[in-house]
Amino acid sequence: MITFGRILAPTDFSSHSHEALRYACGLAERFGAELHLIHVLSEIVPTGPDPLLMPVMPPQFYAEDEQRAKEALKTAIKPEWGVPASLTTAVCWGAPAEAIVDYAAENKVDLLVIATHGRTGLSHVLMGSVAERIVRESPCPVLTIRSAPAGAS
Repeated sequence: MITFGRILAPTDFSSHSHEALRYACGLAERFGAELHLIHVLSEIVPTGPDPLLMPVMPPQFYAEDEQRAKEALKTAIKPEWGVPASLTTAVCWGAPAEAIVDYAAENKVDLLVIATHGRTGLSHVLMGSVAERIVRESPCPVLTIRSAPAGAS
């Protein structure tokens, strides 16, 4: 029998991740599972010919960014999607794929539910795929949710 005690749903607050959150909530309710909802923030890395000439963001910028993300997580899921046994929210810093895989391992997650944009061709090569890397490196099964194309029913 397959059971899931902890389900992780990362979000970037996009419409794609919104759909994945809906699935994660429904599964968490059905399995009586804990739902872990996380958002990953990336530090601004100076780029350009001379990184020393790039402005450095003050520490309060990062604290405010983290606080905004924490507030957004509180309202990211809707009760009509399903009610998990418990809800844990977290904001992590780092590269998205690495931070998500690390969180899943550290919190002994049983299922990861992520959105995929479904990019192909050149945009996939140029943009890479966070979802693809998570699928390859995740310590647990991964359910990928691809949103329907605009105009599809």
